[in-house]
Amino acid sequence: MFGADLALSSINAPGVSRIESHPLPDLNGKVRVLVVDDHPLLRTGVAAVLNGTSDLTIVGEASGGREALERFQALQPDVTVMDLQPPGACGIDAMRAIRMGSPTARIVVLTMFSGDVLAQRALKAGASAYVLKERVRAELADIIRAVHQGMKHIEPAIALQIAHHACDLTLTCREVEVLQLVAAGNSNKLIATALTISEETAKTYVKSIVEKLGAQNRTHAVTIGLRRGIFELS
Repeated sequence: MFGADLALSSINAPGVSRIESHPLPDLNGKVRVLVVDDHPLLRTGVAAVLNGTSDLTIVGEASGGREALERFQALQPDVTVMDLQPPGACGIDAMRAIRMGSPTARIVVLTMFSGDVLAQRALKAGASAYVLKERVRAELADIIRAVHQGMKHIEPAIALQIAHHACDLTLTCREVEVLQLVAAGNSNKLIATALTISEETAKTYVKSIVEKLGAQNRTHAVTIGLRRGIFELS
């Protein structure tokens, strides 16, 4: 069965491990799920998938980060399925807040972003699984079951990206700030003005960013930064 195969792959696949299981008791025997996404169609799609199962049930929905925290506290779901970018508060901040109040909370990140840096941020914030939205119909139900049983799941392609970049030099907070300014179309002179640094220092930052990312030039560095989830366009 697919569920059994997933449980095994969740233990043995690269970047995936087992954590202690403390599932909350449920009066009707079903895994209780909270769905957080700002797109009603996505929530409807998740509901269609889960309502077709006998052991999973949606107990609530939220469209934003703050609402997600409120609904979680009120409903205490077994598993929360959450987009990374709901309005009001970003998904990662919402996850941290949920986990701060409930350290054993199980959270499945459902996202369109496949970048390794963003995935690692989500996992560090407390996500138990990182799933691409294209996998909703095929795998989401089994992943929720696995997470409820104490598993962690990472998309294989993303796990390979994490492994590939494991030894890369990371950008400093200031370098990420500079890269965002580059992405906005600012010259070194404008970057220097915005950050109250010299133009030569701005140029040095850009050079370091290009080298660390293995980019050909500043434009290529922006492309890599977006693809890997190092920063987001504002």
